[in-house]
Amino acid sequence: MTPDPNALSAMFRIDVTADATPAPKVRSTGKDVGWELASILREMLTVQQRQSQLLEDLIQQVNAGQRQRVGELNAWKQANPGLAKQCRTAAEALSKVQTEYLKNISDEVVFSEDNLMDGEFALNEFVDRYGPRLAHLNGVLQVLSQLAANQPAEQRS
Repeated sequence: MTPDPNALSAMFRIDVTADATPAPKVRSTGKDVGWELASILREMLTVQQRQSQLLEDLIQQVNAGQRQRVGELNAWKQANPGLAKQCRTAAEALSKVQTEYLKNISDEVVFSEDNLMDGEFALNEFVDRYGPRLAHLNGVLQVLSQLAANQPAEQRS
């Protein structure tokens, strides 16, 4: 007994045409809206708790790196107390040099204000002249200051 081919094709036929009658709208009750709102609020709370946990983990990672760096720096200072003291003296002297250099730059800006405003060439020339030196001076001063920071009172004198 073989099945009728027309019956099989009718069984597996899929209608993809649009239905002319719209689907009836389901009216939600106040109770349904309340449950939906509560569900959304629970999801928001879960997301916020996850974000808080991630932020706490990030803070712990950053703090661990900083603690390690401070420990290494303190170990270096204890191993090289004379050099740490010299770094402090050098940082103080270089700070005075930096202050004078900044004063000279400020004077140059005031003197050349019109040229700097009017011409891009003058501004580029100014930045090329003072920028790299100032950046390097700041970098050296920062390193010296970090190596000299937090000197115990008995080592400063």
